[in-house]
Amino acid sequence: MDASAYKAGLAELRGLREDIKKARTALKKLENQRDKQITALAAHDRAKAEQIAPAAGLSIADVVATAPVLAPAALAATSAPADDPASAAATEPTITAAPTTDLRPAQAQHAGPTAPPTSLLAPKLLQGEVHSEARPVPTPALTAVPVPGQGEREAAPAQPPRPPSIPADAGPDWFTHTSGLVSTRPNYTQQARATVFLDTATGVLAYRDQTMRLDLAGASAGQILNAVAVTVPGPVERIYITAGDPWHRDATRYPYLKDAVAAWLNAPTPGWRTDTGRGQDRMAGHFVHARNPVGRYMRDSGESHVEIRSVGEWFDPEGADPATVRDAFVLLWKNLRRHWPDAVIMGSPSQTGRDLWTRTIPTRGQYAEGYPVLSEELRGLLHATAGQGRNELITPHTTPSVPEQLPALVEYDRTFAYAKHTWKSPVGTPRRITATTFASWSQSEQTKALFGCGHWHIRATVPDNWNHVGLLPAPAPGDRAWHYPATPGTTFTTWAGGPEVHTALTNPLAPWKIEILDGILWDEGKPLDDWAKNLKDAWAALDAQSTLHADPRHAHAAHLASRAVRAVLLYGIGAFAQRPRMVTGTTPRSMERDVPPDAEIIGFDEQQITWQKPTGFSRDPNAHPEWSAAIWSAARAALLTQRHRDEDTFAGALHVPAGAVIAFRTDALYLTGTHSWPYRRQPGDYLLKGHLVGPLTAPTSEEELLSLREVGRTSLAGTRAGART
Repeated sequence: MDASAYKAGLAELRGLREDIKKARTALKKLENQRDKQITALAAHDRAKAEQIAPAAGLSIADVVATAPVLAPAALAATSAPADDPASAAATEPTITAAPTTDLRPAQAQHAGPTAPPTSLLAPKLLQGEVHSEARPVPTPALTAVPVPGQGEREAAPAQPPRPPSIPADAGPDWFTHTSGLVSTRPNYTQQARATVFLDTATGVLAYRDQTMRLDLAGASAGQILNAVAVTVPGPVERIYITAGDPWHRDATRYPYLKDAVAAWLNAPTPGWRTDTGRGQDRMAGHFVHARNPVGRYMRDSGESHVEIRSVGEWFDPEGADPATVRDAFVLLWKNLRRHWPDAVIMGSPSQTGRDLWTRTIPTRGQYAEGYPVLSEELRGLLHATAGQGRNELITPHTTPSVPEQLPALVEYDRTFAYAKHTWKSPVGTPRRITATTFASWSQSEQTKALFGCGHWHIRATVPDNWNHVGLLPAPAPGDRAWHYPATPGTTFTTWAGGPEVHTALTNPLAPWKIEILDGILWDEGKPLDDWAKNLKDAWAALDAQSTLHADPRHAHAAHLASRAVRAVLLYGIGAFAQRPRMVTGTTPRSMERDVPPDAEIIGFDEQQITWQKPTGFSRDPNAHPEWSAAIWSAARAALLTQRHRDEDTFAGALHVPAGAVIAFRTDALYLTGTHSWPYRRQPGDYLLKGHLVGPLTAPTSEEELLSLREVGRTSLAGTRAGART
């Protein structure tokens, strides 16, 4: 490049700078216009944040921040932030915090460096998975701080959002159960549905003990429905796609995968139309998901009802042909039948999991009449404040102790992790534990409450000498739902389950300061114990077949079936949370008035209108978000520290050096080296799943991490194969 070209380039760069300024100004103008429109819509007496959010392209939290009137009345935040000393002084002139409380047993308070490990939890809480280690530990700071009378107001835009709080004047309706809504044991048997397994890439279809080939041409939904109908003898009610992902055929034409999926689901299907449901079946309309959608169709005559689903809901088929996938479902059914004589595999693992659970509800004893459902207020609070798995990428940019060049990337995955944490769950009528009440208790009462089944509104402070990963989830600024503050001295307000609060107080590095602002406490029970034990037995039997059976095809099918059992438990637990979801449907243009009044129109053409609507919190008799929240909290805590009693050792992120943790992904840890953690193929054990030898550049995005993960798994598989030969 010569001097004249350089000058010309500078001039062009200045022009781009001005264009960017103009674009930003225009964007700001559009955003202001959007916010005004949101505010105007919010004035409507039936306005809902969950309807406005997708129309505006924002999260529900962003919409509520713009129009606070859209926040649920019971969860609306008001008053001044409790973290503001000035406002706190103005609103709490007569309230003092509880004294700092040392939660360690007396013998641990005086233990020297060689004292044996002492767990505060005794054998029962989390099966000893979080602990205090054998070293002198500073006194954990646990105080109770009453929340100002009307809760906390919205934080300034530059600050992380504040979680909702329980209003000071919350009445008894909050802490009673919803009238007439109880989980009860069913007195009927589910009807099995005729199912086929189809690879749309090859046209190979498996039905019962037969294998056949279809001519699918473009593999549209209509072509699949008609080809199956004319080929398979008898009616088919469910089509599992094992490979081919036909809903992604035109993905390059759309900016987002979900748009391509919606277009595929709603394309014309001659002779068929979108299912509108039958009898008590509420699963009508399509479900748009980027990778595992569900298409529900019915004949124009209304005689046949067919689902098209992805087998990816259950497991990654790992290249298995349709016949092997069919065999996996047969093995799954047979092993479930060993524990549930009336077991039926339903369309999804979540549906199957909840149906099987209802068949373990006791017929005698305290809960013979079922498990009552919490109030809508408490379910809404848990939905807003109890996150699921921890997903966090730790980069050199955010954490200086993480090196730019990694010596290795090692993946450890907790086997069948959630099954480890189902032995104790919240039951009975919830009680509100205010900060004042908590402060009035003795140390032993406080300890028992925190180690019980509770959900706590807390203010946490990271120790000044902290140099490791964050321990507690907190509402995140921007698009992310949660993050894990780890900067020394940081104070934040959040909600957390007992296992995580315990980990923060008794972790092996340094205790965090925890202030109790409010809380919800339940009795301890075992509503999930029989269900989970049955699933663990089925999983163990299938896992053994996958490693011991002499026929490789049978072994592969057993492996896939074991993954399906895992999905039944994993997604069954998620289904208890009853999170609101979107349902997509279509209506002919000639019947425009039939579009549901609460639906948002997302597309239309000359023939039909495509719409979506939120389901919200329906009167679901099996909604138990308190169970999901307790399990998720325990699983997140076990990623940090978990005790292996038989080997008298510990595993988890807090047992590796600072800077050695690269990522958390639900049940998995990504580290810079291997560790000799026990693995006995038991739920919760850390399985070495991938090992990529460096040096390699630290990932800075999820895409880079997942790419390295696949290479690491392939590398480890090759190493093991070489060792066997």
